[in-house]
Amino acid sequence: MTYTNLYYKSQCTMKPESKLWQKIKKNTPQIQWTRLESWSSFGVPDLLGYNENCGFFMVEMKVVRGKKIHFSPHQKLFHITRPKRNFIIAQDASLGSIKLYESSTILDLLADYKDSRPVACDDWDHIQRILIRAPLDA
Repeated sequence: MTYTNLYYKSQCTMKPESKLWQKIKKNTPQIQWTRLESWSSFGVPDLLGYNENCGFFMVEMKVVRGKKIHFSPHQKLFHITRPKRNFIIAQDASLGSIKLYESSTILDLLADYKDSRPVACDDWDHIQRILIRAPLDA
């Protein structure tokens, strides 16, 4: 099997959230990312981001099917109790649309994410700018 065929096969068998992770890494080059394995700490978002202008922040990745984004009770609690400098990035599985939300919108996302207002939509440059903007109290 050639390298090209092996790469294509790995992309086709990759889970949707892993594909989203690859898009995030590729399209946000000013951010240093660490993907967290949160099996030992329930509710912690999937990604830890760092940029020297803003410091650390966290991002939960979700691939959405239907009207609702599904969160575990631990994830809900994390975002409700830590609404500053934490985000949720959602990709609509059918449309491929990418939307960035602040953690403070989690209650709206639980009701019907299509009615929730994202802070950025389908624009990687804008998404990156929002993620790395300096905190207001810096």
